[in-house]
Amino acid sequence: MLKILLFILVIQIIYVSAYTLRMILTLKGQRYIAALISTVEVTVYVLGLNVVLKYLDQVASLAVYAIGYALGILIGAWIEEKIALGYVTVKVISNEINGGIANALRDKGYGVTAWLGSGRDGERLVMEILAKRNNQNKLYQSILDLDPKAFVITVEPKQFHGGFWTKAIRK
Repeated sequence: MLKILLFILVIQIIYVSAYTLRMILTLKGQRYIAALISTVEVTVYVLGLNVVLKYLDQVASLAVYAIGYALGILIGAWIEEKIALGYVTVKVISNEINGGIANALRDKGYGVTAWLGSGRDGERLVMEILAKRNNQNKLYQSILDLDPKAFVITVEPKQFHGGFWTKAIRK
């Protein structure tokens, strides 16, 4: 019975990890890769469900099935985080209005659009930076190294039009 429980756990982790990745890829517009993953996902799902239904009278098999589901979500999200598909837009608001931060980030290869904004306590430098998601942590650290008090917001854009980035993104 231990082998069967282990099989159920592994098959459920594989299934739910694939399901999680497929959903994330679909939301990011990667529908062909998502469709490919779905073929593996449904095959594994049918195999796992078949085994669980054979041992439906065993409470342990249902418990392991549920635990495998939870672990599959965690592992699928971890895998997606590691491959870090897509782009992020980082908005930075800084008290340092001299422009040195924007130029330092440009020197590191980031595309920075900057303008002066008006905050409660005076002028602020506002910057928007588009970066690949797998560079997000490095960008964030660069910003904090330049201005530890900067206000930073990160969002994931869904569509792009215009600008020098669109040619690079479509490749």
